[in-house]
Amino acid sequence: QVQLQESGPGLVKPSQTLSLTCTVSGASITTNYYYWSWIRQPPGKGLEWMGTIAYSGSTNYSPSLKSRTSISRDTSKNQFTLQLSSVTPEDTAVYYCATVGGGAGSWGQGTQVTVSS
Repeated sequence: QVQLQESGPGLVKPSQTLSLTCTVSGASITTNYYYWSWIRQPPGKGLEWMGTIAYSGSTNYSPSLKSRTSISRDTSKNQFTLQLSSVTPEDTAVYYCATVGGGAGSWGQGTQVTVSS
């Protein structure tokens, strides 16, 4: 069973860069045909897909966030990371990492990030 755990600061100031890490256990992030994503849910709104990094290392981003989003990975630590630049209070949300692969999917528990001065 694949398990994911988000970590990072819970409070970020406007204009700064939000950085979150997802630590994966139960599967290697380089396992063929596994895809690793970041998804967020602002308060009172629905889920928003932000981007995905594939087992190959290739990335794909939401068009609405592409200019501010970067997803990378550290295969030695079996982690992948989200960076969202130039944040505003509208980026306040619960951020989730998730995976699809091997015919199943898994989500982390989510982490609250608040953007405020």
